[in-house]
Amino acid sequence: MRNGGVLGLAAYVRFEYPRAWGRTGSGGVQRSPPSRDGAGQWPSTVPDVRNLPPASVEWVGWQISSEQGVGKIRLVCAQNVIARGTGRATQRLVFLIRLANLAFEKHVDVVWATELGEWQELPARFQVDAPDNEEYWLADTELPLTGERPLPGNVEFALRYRVQGKEYWDNNDGRNHSIQADSGVALAWGTPLASSVLRRRSMDGSTVLSVGAAVDARVGARRVTVHWSTDDWQSTRTTSCRLRTDFWDDELRSNARNPNQYGVQIWDAQLHLQRARDARYRVACETAHQTLWDEYANCRYGLRPVLLRVLALNLHCYQEPDQQHKFRLIARAIDELQVDVVCLQEVAENWNGGAGDWGSNSARIINEHLRRPYQLATDWSHLGFDRYREGVAVLSRHPILRQESRYVSASGDPYSIHARRAVLAQLNVPSLGRVNVFSTHLSWWKDGFAEQFGNLRDWARDAHTRHVKATLLCGDFNAEAGSRGYELVLDSGEYDDTFLAATRPHAFTEVFRRRTANWRDHLRDDHRIDYLFMRRASGLRVDSAREVFTEHDFGRVSDHIGYMVTFAAK
Repeated sequence: MRNGGVLGLAAYVRFEYPRAWGRTGSGGVQRSPPSRDGAGQWPSTVPDVRNLPPASVEWVGWQISSEQGVGKIRLVCAQNVIARGTGRATQRLVFLIRLANLAFEKHVDVVWATELGEWQELPARFQVDAPDNEEYWLADTELPLTGERPLPGNVEFALRYRVQGKEYWDNNDGRNHSIQADSGVALAWGTPLASSVLRRRSMDGSTVLSVGAAVDARVGARRVTVHWSTDDWQSTRTTSCRLRTDFWDDELRSNARNPNQYGVQIWDAQLHLQRARDARYRVACETAHQTLWDEYANCRYGLRPVLLRVLALNLHCYQEPDQQHKFRLIARAIDELQVDVVCLQEVAENWNGGAGDWGSNSARIINEHLRRPYQLATDWSHLGFDRYREGVAVLSRHPILRQESRYVSASGDPYSIHARRAVLAQLNVPSLGRVNVFSTHLSWWKDGFAEQFGNLRDWARDAHTRHVKATLLCGDFNAEAGSRGYELVLDSGEYDDTFLAATRPHAFTEVFRRRTANWRDHLRDDHRIDYLFMRRASGLRVDSAREVFTEHDFGRVSDHIGYMVTFAAK
């Protein structure tokens, strides 16, 4: 119940009155869409609220000297809440943006500042098409409270749109927008209603969809309902929304009020969809004189969650018989299992006097056997088996935004087997955002595990910036479950064993949540040394997991088996 926010991954807004696009750069009425009745008049069922005063959002003056975004970009609504349901305060910021679709290639971001005046940029991502050749974009971030950094607090911001060599802004006539800390949702001027999917959850095999609507209290909502269909509008059901004063407390343990100081009410409803594969919905807001509808009568909400499948496998450094056949087998499994990210260890290529031989690189060969090659980030650490450059790699179906490699061991001597390098690939995962994936192969405890994991952990913490949704540490850790090395990961309090969480949830709870005195007993028969650890502050949840490349699952391809974990957005 406490993992949602009113502006979710898709927030859709309907303007059911003549749109004064004001407060977009130079302000004023920019244009109105064609009339609904074809006679130059708006239908009588649509209220004329052009003269409503702007919502009571505070404004701060920071001038941006650039071409103003007259009618090109505008704020729809913003959210600022502090969630306390997980035991650590986390501030969640969400910005919903509407812009003119001037070209396919474009960059949209939010330039924003904390209460201490620290300015930064937050990239937005495309959400859905809007009428009149326009689009909705969303920017969001979660920032936890730490001992080194306070929460952002009150936020000041402006919107930037770069396209065709030009730059457009919505900076509220040079005064900027702002929204107070832990205030909930603020609707921009000219937006009486915004709806979104808060979350979806499964109960006994059926799906329950939570839908929320942010309503400007000045429209005088008497009733808010969700009209929905699971058969493409062949039949329609109606569910009434509730206006709960404890909404924010119940959802996120937030102190935001409902309605809040901006005059915004949050109404929510639960849609019981049974086993439907997808649904369509609209939100209706009934007032004393008319009914306001949201815009997306034909917008489909897919009930299949956005999944990220990650596989970790140690390749055994060219020591397998019939090696080329096994490379092809690994590629076939990646294709058939629809793996998104592959973290490989003991990736090898011929030593060649230390210069290497890219043609023999095992990660490259596997990649070329895929139906469609992935993006590849790889680097080597040391001389392996006296004839190979041995290292690690990340293969990704999704774009790699940046990659980096560094030694996490004290030694960088290529002739030392204890010289250990890790590779970071920052991925851009559609509908999820940026995900940091580390592929690593650490030494045993007696050979430097503690120092190597400490260096890897510090690196991962520094790389987990406010734009990153999740961090995964994947690979061969040479630390058996329950060992001193495993306990060091557990003691960090930062990472969870995702395979354990998916396959043995009771053991995971006893080990990672309750930390009972006999926690090792739950791992007595667990002899894994390969893991996919996920940072706890990540925006992903574990969906499922499986072993791969066993005698009964694609066959053995290494002296290690593979572990695949499927993640979904929280």
